[in-house]
Amino acid sequence: MPSKVPRLVIDGLSRAYPGVKAVDDVSFAIAAGEIHALLGENGAGKSTLVKMVYGLVAPDAGTMTLDGTPFAPRRPVEARARGVGMVFQHFSLFEALTVEDNIALGLPAAAAQGDLAGRIVQVSRTYGLEVDPARRVGELGVGERQRIEIVRCLLQDPLVIIMDEPTSVLTPQEAADLFKTLRALAAEGRSILYISHKLEEIRTLCQRATVLRGGRVVGACDPRRETARGLAEMMIGTTFAPPQRQTATAGPVRLQVTGLTLPAAGQFGVPLIDIAMSVCGGEILGIAGVAGNGQDELMQALIGERLMAVAGVIAVDGVDIGDRGPEARRTCGMAFVPEERLGHGAVPGLSLVENVLLSRPRSGRFGLIDWGATRARATAIVDTFDVRTAGTGQAARSLSGGNLQKFVVGRALLDEPGILIVAQPTWGVDAGAASAIQSALLALAETGAAVVVISQDLDELFQIASRIAVMAGGRLGPARPVAELTVEGIGLAMGGHHPEALLAEVRHA
Repeated sequence: MPSKVPRLVIDGLSRAYPGVKAVDDVSFAIAAGEIHALLGENGAGKSTLVKMVYGLVAPDAGTMTLDGTPFAPRRPVEARARGVGMVFQHFSLFEALTVEDNIALGLPAAAAQGDLAGRIVQVSRTYGLEVDPARRVGELGVGERQRIEIVRCLLQDPLVIIMDEPTSVLTPQEAADLFKTLRALAAEGRSILYISHKLEEIRTLCQRATVLRGGRVVGACDPRRETARGLAEMMIGTTFAPPQRQTATAGPVRLQVTGLTLPAAGQFGVPLIDIAMSVCGGEILGIAGVAGNGQDELMQALIGERLMAVAGVIAVDGVDIGDRGPEARRTCGMAFVPEERLGHGAVPGLSLVENVLLSRPRSGRFGLIDWGATRARATAIVDTFDVRTAGTGQAARSLSGGNLQKFVVGRALLDEPGILIVAQPTWGVDAGAASAIQSALLALAETGAAVVVISQDLDELFQIASRIAVMAGGRLGPARPVAELTVEGIGLAMGGHHPEALLAEVRHA
């Protein structure tokens, strides 16, 4: 049980940016030994708040105390020196370096001296986070890479650990192992501030939750006593309706892939080996897998960023397109949503209007740009998908991650493509936005489109997919109807068990 003594007290923190008050008079406390959830929609202020706690952003007003003494870090190094550590959603690791070298780079010079490898082994074994200090990071899976980030944090003996979407790239089994580690850390008296959009895991793991909306605290609760739907409604301030998959008869095959084989693109890339799949109009094919098993390479091949020597390897509505690039594939009725939204899905420094133009370059007569139509389309995307922004003239980088994701997905969906290839469609978005995106994907499929969703979120795939296939080691297993599968079985297959043999065993009776 967590102590009733406050470890970290946040009192009236506020932070404003031009045109928006990101955090507005936020107050709450985290007890020693407590796992405390921070919930809220995209743009609710969660990221700004934890950046103030970690010393990345200075508050405009308000104070903090840590174990009863004033706490006002101006830089992350000052926060770490006082006992506040953070494990970020995006890993900051160099693939060509060893585990030990990567950890040393993130430690103060004094802490990186001596038998660092021995301390890494000791900490990793103590908390069930087995890592080999001598292994190169490029050889490791995603779950192992997250262990490195956590071990690096623990080597600094933190009192408070901020976890930002820690299970977004983990299998269910890896997530369960992580929860064991976090409970062990809490039992030692460490406090954990936990951010996640996966509400069922919040209910499983956390003792208390603070809910933000519009930069302000709008509620607090014991999430174990709430339903996931109740938590979602508290976050968005209205009723919440999860998407409903329709049972419709699949139409003709619209996307056919046969014998897709590609060498690895780089030293740490994954070769694709004899990939075969077919997607019919009216269905959503889900592709599950732990990151780094060939999903990026498959996406590149499907959207034309890597071309085939033989055009017939990929066919759209019976037309061979394997040797055609992205623009030619768009002309055939395809649309794409890549995983990396900032830099791949959108150009950071360009406005939303200009980013709309990128996916529809021929918007006017005689090759001229129809700026009026482009602005209207950007406005339609913002309005339809509730993209929170000061205006369509704002740069893509100015949007929060979740709002940029809504914009990028909405841009593809508003084109009403015949075939949509989308990777991680709801990664980093809140429950309300995720439901809206998933409902839009289902609605697109109901028009007769063929949809491929590459996702590490098994709950999402079971919610919307008609069939699911598992990708592991550059190979794609057989696609099976969702009714024949279990989350546990898919999770094991994602972890490296042979998909063909395993999935046959996990069908419901």
